[in-house]
Amino acid sequence: MSATATTEKKYLKWYQKLAYGAGDLASNCSYGLVASFVLLYLTGTMGLDSAIIGSLMLASKVLDGISDVIFGTLIDRTHSKLGKARPWMLFGQVGVSLCLFLLFAIPAGSTTMQYIYFFVVYTALNAVFYTANNIAYSALTALITKNNNERVQLGSFRFMFAVITNIVMGFSVTGLVEKFGGGTAGWRTTALIFAIIGLVVNTISCLAVKELPEEELSGNTSEAAEEGKAVAEEKKHGFAETAKILVHNKYYLMILAIYIVYYIMSNLTTGAGVFCATYYWGDGSLLGQFSMMKMFPVIIALAFAPVLIKKTGSMQKVNFWGYAISSVLGIPMIYFAMQKNISMFLLFMFIKGIFAGTLSGSLNALIAEASGYTTRTTGVHMDGMMYSCSSLGVKVGGGIGTAAVGWLLKLGGFVGTATVQSESAIRMIFNLYITFPFILGIVITVLLAFLDVEKANKKWDADHAQKEAQA
Repeated sequence: MSATATTEKKYLKWYQKLAYGAGDLASNCSYGLVASFVLLYLTGTMGLDSAIIGSLMLASKVLDGISDVIFGTLIDRTHSKLGKARPWMLFGQVGVSLCLFLLFAIPAGSTTMQYIYFFVVYTALNAVFYTANNIAYSALTALITKNNNERVQLGSFRFMFAVITNIVMGFSVTGLVEKFGGGTAGWRTTALIFAIIGLVVNTISCLAVKELPEEELSGNTSEAAEEGKAVAEEKKHGFAETAKILVHNKYYLMILAIYIVYYIMSNLTTGAGVFCATYYWGDGSLLGQFSMMKMFPVIIALAFAPVLIKKTGSMQKVNFWGYAISSVLGIPMIYFAMQKNISMFLLFMFIKGIFAGTLSGSLNALIAEASGYTTRTTGVHMDGMMYSCSSLGVKVGGGIGTAAVGWLLKLGGFVGTATVQSESAIRMIFNLYITFPFILGIVITVLLAFLDVEKANKKWDADHAQKEAQA
């Protein structure tokens, strides 16, 4: 089959794309709740120390990073009626939902035991169950279609659902907590609701799609080797060898770096958002507006991303220029935040988000390109391992970002049980939510400038097509 025919063939119906995207609604019922609100719950309701919590989160992420590569390998070696990834996605969510409820149901007792309880449940949630579920979910992008445009569409759908979920959470979570009695009881009931929603939606998302036969998947880059070589080579390589191949793929490392920086930035804003609304702007109810103005533009960007990428023929160009413009727009946004001009601050946040939003929908497709680069250059087909950069980046970046919020709040003099914070604490909150993310956005722009994996794949294909023609 020619490269052109492969590109044009469609594998998915509209409802399958929609159902797949809904999987990120399920993911964010847990990830969004933990990233945005667990620190508020632990410091404000349980009275625990933010710096200690931050340290425990980072320690947990060390284990989390190890488990990402392990689960990526296990997915690659799974063969079942459901396929490689779907069993892990389906059953991993059961553990995610259970641990989500337990995390917001810390029992009364000694403070030391509460820290231990938190660490164990938080680690089980992230390093085991969420890792298995999310790597499998991300890997499905490459396993249910070989059409690059469909892969971009899948990324757009999933991040639209992620954005919508986080907007809804921004407006509803604190209200739900109060509705169900406030305090520990309110948090426990709210977590239970999101745990159940996540379980139901994940199941629907998983069962609505079907993985392609391994023979068809391995034929996606037949130019890389003789027919069937990719599958055969995969079976000959052990964990250490495949891991070595992985880290020698510079595009994998670039995408991993982008994921880590992106989720450090994201978790700084999600973790500090409720504190910024409450203590810097003086109105905790603004959190919903912040979430909407930050995330709704992403939906607009994702709606146009497939069209822009198809027209330019390059995910890199669209993402690089989008982030470059977004970085420039960050300057007036900071200015209006310093002036406490809420209307102009929200306006620039909205416009900035439109330009930066295209990246969210195409990262998974870029991983598929990086995976194709590995198959082309080594003959090894290892989508599960390749997609470990998604989960690894989310967890390591998210862990560092969330931990940094805890550490830096403590460094700034923040007191969780106090109704009025010191000037140094408020300055730190401002930097966590606005200044530091601006700097990290510039870092992402630089990384995107070098992420030319699409160009490298096209060059490889052209070179080998020429060799075959001459043979």
